[in-house]
Amino acid sequence: MTDRWTQAEERFRQREVESRRYKRDDAAWAAYEDDTTVIPRYTDEEPLEPPAPTRGGGQRPRRPAPERDDEELPEPRRPRGRRSEPRAAESRSANSRGGSRRRGTRVASRKAAERKRRRRNLWTIASVFVLLFVVAAGFAGYKWVKSAFGPAEDYAGPAGPLVVVQVQPGDTSNQIANAMVAKGVVASSAAFIEAAVRNSNMNAVQPGYYAIPSHSPALQAVTALVGKESRVGNLVVSEGRQLHDQQDVNTGSRTEGIYRKIADASCVGTGAAKKCVTYEQLDDAGASMDSAALGVPSWAAQSVKDVPDRSRQLEGLIAAGTWDFDPSGTPEQILKQLVTDSARSYESTGLLQSGAETKLNPYQTLIAASLVEREALAQDMGKVARVIVNRLRVNQPLQFDSTVNYALDRTEVATTDADRGKRTPWNTYAMPGLPATPISAPSLNALRAMENPEAGTWLYFVTVDKQGTTLFTESYNEHLRNIEKARQSGILDSGR
Repeated sequence: MTDRWTQAEERFRQREVESRRYKRDDAAWAAYEDDTTVIPRYTDEEPLEPPAPTRGGGQRPRRPAPERDDEELPEPRRPRGRRSEPRAAESRSANSRGGSRRRGTRVASRKAAERKRRRRNLWTIASVFVLLFVVAAGFAGYKWVKSAFGPAEDYAGPAGPLVVVQVQPGDTSNQIANAMVAKGVVASSAAFIEAAVRNSNMNAVQPGYYAIPSHSPALQAVTALVGKESRVGNLVVSEGRQLHDQQDVNTGSRTEGIYRKIADASCVGTGAAKKCVTYEQLDDAGASMDSAALGVPSWAAQSVKDVPDRSRQLEGLIAAGTWDFDPSGTPEQILKQLVTDSARSYESTGLLQSGAETKLNPYQTLIAASLVEREALAQDMGKVARVIVNRLRVNQPLQFDSTVNYALDRTEVATTDADRGKRTPWNTYAMPGLPATPISAPSLNALRAMENPEAGTWLYFVTVDKQGTTLFTESYNEHLRNIEKARQSGILDSGR
């Protein structure tokens, strides 16, 4: 009995073991017999169900886990349409990961193509630059070889229109040649220098402005430069010259003003091609309200602004001397160049530092110097300057005939009682103090005399003969006697 139960119990355990083993489905595996793909192991991701409770509230004892072989068999594919939910979810997850990998692959491909395209563009640009550099280097080399071993580039002619070229003070032949090339006169500096060394007159070329035909052969350009007729824009302003023309009462001759002199010096060319700035254009430009555009220095700006007659506002600001200006400029540009250069010349005498002893500002000093220029010979300028200072200090009218004549179209040394009685901003018989503006272009000697007058107590002076003899005194009675001497000599005779 015992053996029989023992055997029955053994058979039961054997069935239990066999029933728990994974049984192969030959029909399902038949589809994978030729498949070489490794099938991943199936893992049941569902949580294990909790053990069912027993009636007594306890738990049913777990069945012992079946024994597994050391080497597990790969899990077979389930037939289509019969996959469990976990298997389907895993498939969808795999598809999602596959889609992401495909999208990532496409993005990477696009980036790789973009990098390739940029590298190709960079290579193209670099090739263009290299080509341009090679061409430029080749051209430069060609020019160098041609200049070093070939004849200098030169125009063959015929020459073109005139152009104005400036020769600066201290310019060398190389600098003059470069100026000629820049203005289109010659084709190369080498050709000009070769022609210049053959012409000994090049050593006599002065600073200034020259009208030279453009596109000239170098030999012709050098010949034109050293010729006297090519110099343009060269102005000579004599001491005591005024801006406007004046006519002498006795002789009827016209004394040309500075504007007339500038107009004559501005002409370029000959015949029908001649171009000049006119007297009238300069007069209009000189009356401009924009004093800065005319080069008026800061120390004269306010006084010029207050001048009662705008056409005379530049009087005295173009100094006596020899000047060069660019005749190809406008009337305003020409006047600005001359006024600026004159101011620099005035300031070189110490004008801005003067006035400590005379109590005059720079513009007043310039006005007084113009009176000295018109009233005195060089040897008497220091004394006349002292008379001006002494009379201004006691507020005594200057009573200079030169100030009366300034406002007249027809002038003479002797003035009439009617002329002296006319009240103008310049007539020092009719008012005390200085005139409204300078009355002429003073020389540097007159300016220095006014800056440092000769020591003395003189209040009066008069020129007593045509040789220019001038007598000075502090006594009015003595002055009257000196005037009588002047009358006897005929110097005070009027032509009217």
